[in-house]
Amino acid sequence: MATEDKNRATAAAILPLVGGAANVDSIAHCMTRLRLGLHDRSLVDDEALKAVPAVMGVVEDDTYQIVLGPGTVARVTPEFEQLVEEGRASSETPAPVHTAEELADKGAALKARQKAKNSTPFKLFLRRIANIFVPLIPALIGCGIIAGLNGLLVNLGWLTAVTPALAAMASGFMALIAVFVGYNTAKEFGGTPILGGAVAAIIVFPGVANIDAFGQTLAPGQGGVLGALGAAVLAVYVEKSCRRWVPEALDVLVTPTLTVLISGLVTIFGLMYVAGEVSSAIGTFADWLLSTGGAGAGFLLGGFFLPLVMLGLHQALIPIHTTLIEQQGFTVLLPILAMAGAGQVGAAAAVYLRLPRNESIRRTIRSAMPAGLLGVGEPLIYGVSLPLGRPFITACVGGAFGGGFVGLFNQLGDSVGSTAIGPSGWALFPLLDGNHGLGSTIAIYAGGLLVGYVAGFVATYFFGFSKSLLAEFDVSQEPAPSTVATTGPPAASGDNQAKEPAGV
Repeated sequence: MATEDKNRATAAAILPLVGGAANVDSIAHCMTRLRLGLHDRSLVDDEALKAVPAVMGVVEDDTYQIVLGPGTVARVTPEFEQLVEEGRASSETPAPVHTAEELADKGAALKARQKAKNSTPFKLFLRRIANIFVPLIPALIGCGIIAGLNGLLVNLGWLTAVTPALAAMASGFMALIAVFVGYNTAKEFGGTPILGGAVAAIIVFPGVANIDAFGQTLAPGQGGVLGALGAAVLAVYVEKSCRRWVPEALDVLVTPTLTVLISGLVTIFGLMYVAGEVSSAIGTFADWLLSTGGAGAGFLLGGFFLPLVMLGLHQALIPIHTTLIEQQGFTVLLPILAMAGAGQVGAAAAVYLRLPRNESIRRTIRSAMPAGLLGVGEPLIYGVSLPLGRPFITACVGGAFGGGFVGLFNQLGDSVGSTAIGPSGWALFPLLDGNHGLGSTIAIYAGGLLVGYVAGFVATYFFGFSKSLLAEFDVSQEPAPSTVATTGPPAASGDNQAKEPAGV
């Protein structure tokens, strides 16, 4: 089947299972998920969606999220949008298709309870911050890979006439990233996006080098993405205030002018300095943490990252990663956090061997393992380790040891970083960078993955199963519906949700 036909077939299979075109209110996608705003959640057939071959899982959050994986989601989404438009035009809603079995399914009450827990004002704010930065990830990845290729060519002395052009391609986006952050921030907080971008552009304008603030001469880019975020939020509030009192006849002239003027002055004579100090502190703290804490810091970061993901708190790391990339060219935190996925891979391999008679779980592991190796962990987490309980904990132990390994080398002076955020696992190799050459950086990261695989496997194989858990799951027949209802996995995602695990 041609790729276009395959993607369209996937979209066509999904549409009736979410209630048809009439039930779709909004469509968006991130790195791995198709995110749908739905009018009526009760029209969705979760089990049938999970049975669609290209679907890795589903997540209920503020939007209904269908996990398709990197690459696939970007190709399926346009096809899905086209089908929705065609369905609305013809006013025909296909009938839902009902199919069968999954490893597990927990009750809707647990979903609703967990969703309510994760809808705190702080977590909702973090989601808004994530919505600002997630659309930038494809550009960060593309420019990061070009930067890595350019660095390799420069070190080898090859294609010297081409490397300046590659450097421009790799650096152009990062030089203006504050503008994109400002645009997305204004859009997310309900302002005019272009005004947010205009105010944020002040931060990277070369002419600010002629301005003194707080007794210091400003530098272009000072404050970075944090300053851009703050400037755009301020612009939104100024704009909304103006809309309330400026007469409609003058609104088109007065509101944009006052928005840029007031927000721009505050940005130049306040936010750039403050945000610059905060950004410098973040970089200094990250360097200090790994140079002094080393293995211990890496152990904690690698071990606790997935619980942070389940609580939705990982979104606070996105602007920190971006700030480090902007300052240093790479983030030293991401390769350590990526070890959490390595622990899951090792744990899944152990589960596969410990449950030789449970073909249902083994089939799930076989289908999810390639994605897990490439850093897409949802299928293994939400389809295998988390529902079983103990294997999720032992997988986190594997991630902790992998993070400790990478952290140890940071402490010894070999920084391992990533030039972009988003990818993990093997997919992170093209984005690696460090301070002691690409070969050393790759070797350390590969060693961390290996340690994470082995530690996750050993911890799960020997400590991941109680006798009762083995007796319950190591069975030759397919899981009965009653067993599934008791031990099913959460329909949660790394973003915010989790269900109650069995056998802890």
